[in-house]
Amino acid sequence: MAQLSYRRHRFPASIIQHAIWPYLRFTLSYRDVEDLHAERGLDISYETVQRWVLRFGPLIARKLRQRRPRPSDRWHLDEMVVRIAGRRMYLWRAVDHEGEILDMLVQRRRDKRAALRLMRKLLKKQGFAPKLLVTDKLRSYGSAFRHLRLTCPHEQGLRSNNRAENSHQVVRRRERKMQRFKSARSAKRFLSIHAAVHNNFNVQRRLVSRSTLRNLRAEATAQWQAALAAARH
Repeated sequence: MAQLSYRRHRFPASIIQHAIWPYLRFTLSYRDVEDLHAERGLDISYETVQRWVLRFGPLIARKLRQRRPRPSDRWHLDEMVVRIAGRRMYLWRAVDHEGEILDMLVQRRRDKRAALRLMRKLLKKQGFAPKLLVTDKLRSYGSAFRHLRLTCPHEQGLRSNNRAENSHQVVRRRERKMQRFKSARSAKRFLSIHAAVHNNFNVQRRLVSRSTLRNLRAEATAQWQAALAAARH
């Protein structure tokens, strides 16, 4: 597997990593990251930040995914409309009941074939079948569910799938900040990286105490640092 190498780069690894970190962690643009570094006296162009994210982001995301524990067996599936290069497309997404992003797929259609492709990809990637599958009332989910002969309960309903609906908000914020995705390929690449980072720092703050939040945040930061260390030579 490829390893991160910061050789032949003008800036040290710590600065490169600190440029990648805020872009993937927060709703910032490349120019925002450039301004943040300019305030610290570092002359880094937004094009450079973009190249760093595209080069190092996928490997860091892969290392983060390898360190994640097994997700919940209660899955929520949903689709959302996205405009890519002026075309109407559908972003199919799967999350567990704790809000962890399991997988995603960009498709041109909203039919059984697209739903079936998402479910097959999800089952192959996770390696186990869910104990509960929750979707909205789109009939394509039911057709795909029966085609795969899944035995778990399949719950359908708009409010039942609020977990998936709420998870779209993060994507919508990034979509607006990026002034929409430029292509299906770039959307898949970015959202795959973003999902790994989001999962690592995903904490239900309203459900935990402040002391627990501090511990979870420290653990997430340690996982991020470990992923960076594991990816280096």
